[in-house]
Amino acid sequence: MQPTTDTDTRATMGELGARVRAWRARRGMTRKQLAADSGLSERFLADVETGKGNVSIYSLEAAARALNITILDLLQDAPRPALARLHGLLARLEDPQLDQAYSLLAAAFGLSDVQGREQRIALVGLRGAGKTTLGAQLAAQRGVPFVELDREIEREAGTSMNEILLLHGQAGYRRYERRALMRIAEEHGDGVVMTTGGSIVSERETFDLLQSRFYCVWVKASPEEHVSRVVAQGDMRPFNAGDGAEAPRGAMTEALEDIRRILASREALYARADAVVDTAARSVRQSLKDLERAVPAPQATTLETR
Repeated sequence: MQPTTDTDTRATMGELGARVRAWRARRGMTRKQLAADSGLSERFLADVETGKGNVSIYSLEAAARALNITILDLLQDAPRPALARLHGLLARLEDPQLDQAYSLLAAAFGLSDVQGREQRIALVGLRGAGKTTLGAQLAAQRGVPFVELDREIEREAGTSMNEILLLHGQAGYRRYERRALMRIAEEHGDGVVMTTGGSIVSERETFDLLQSRFYCVWVKASPEEHVSRVVAQGDMRPFNAGDGAEAPRGAMTEALEDIRRILASREALYARADAVVDTAARSVRQSLKDLERAVPAPQATTLETR
């Protein structure tokens, strides 16, 4: 067996750092947020992500827990043998065939709630795409309730989003998220339009749950439009302004780069949605028309009973 060289070690540490960085981008977490949730310092995480950190099993486990994954997920360990065989089979399929295989497996093993799914519309995508505006208008047109998953998660937990993350971290937040999803699906069998948080697609089990019970539409926009719309709404969170002041140019540039990285890391996940509505360079009225065409027609009984 060849001895491990310094070059091999650096390559391994670099790959590990890239995985941590990729998972953080997929979760939409800043390094500061990951540090707070994991109990690790920002400086240490910066060293890890650049392949320079002296990483221990304890620190890896802490980072993985804060990202709401297992340490095996972080290390990309092999799945169980049966899952590995299934993965090998599915890897031969094209994307449309994968969607069909998912539906067949879910139906065959009772893992989906097909009845009423197409009347429960879920809008996914990053903030600034227009989910809330379009969702509220679509719900009004269809005569069904409009709900925001974030508010329902707060209702489930009995506290604010910030408090949930402070007290329970990402893992606790995701538990409340799944509970809220189940409740909304049960309460709105006749139809509903719901907006979701941008990072829901990065949680495999949660996104599978969402897709099994809701007809999902990716509301997308260009990175520049995501940023400009968030600024127009007066939400300066992406720029860490904190005091509500106008964000400096450097912060705007950094936020735009963050948006690009997050979109790149999630694009394949968002693309799993049943339909896509691109709001780039489109008015609200035009985008609403696009959304109406993208979703299944409302049931006549739904409209008649409201």
